[in-house]
Amino acid sequence: MANFSKRKRWSPWAAGALTGLIGAATYTFLGAPLGVSGGYETLCSLIGQALRAPWAEALYFRFVQPPVLGFQLLLLPGILAGAWAAAALSGEFAWRLRPEREWTARFGGGVAFRWLLVFAGAVLMAYGAGLAGGCTSGLAVSGAMQLAPGAFVFIAAVFAGGIMTTMALFGRRRQS
Repeated sequence: MANFSKRKRWSPWAAGALTGLIGAATYTFLGAPLGVSGGYETLCSLIGQALRAPWAEALYFRFVQPPVLGFQLLLLPGILAGAWAAAALSGEFAWRLRPEREWTARFGGGVAFRWLLVFAGAVLMAYGAGLAGGCTSGLAVSGAMQLAPGAFVFIAAVFAGGIMTTMALFGRRRQS
């Protein structure tokens, strides 16, 4: 296992099997699907309650995503810690403020512009997760484990959206 965790690239088969085992474990031991987008909504609910914001009294934040310390909220720091551990073990961890070479060649080296686009993309993904009824981990992974038809429609839509976005941002590359 030590050699496996230090690889720069993991086998998609091993990573998929591990994700499936983790998903099954969350159902078995916690009675909850593997999903994280609800954690962001719970965090907003907690912040809204702490600030006594009027929107925090909405029915959604009182009954659907109440301000409680639950599994989805605890999953957020776990994902950050796991990503850091994987990058550190593989020797790939580095603080990067400047965009990568491909981005810079296409869009310029502006750090603020890149961070603005990353933030806007994250907001759109979170909003889309709310509209779809779950995030990639919750709807696609956990839904597919249950053979839910909506999960497979969601997966197809994510792939189609990713392909269209990539083509819009980077265009087509010709193979020589």
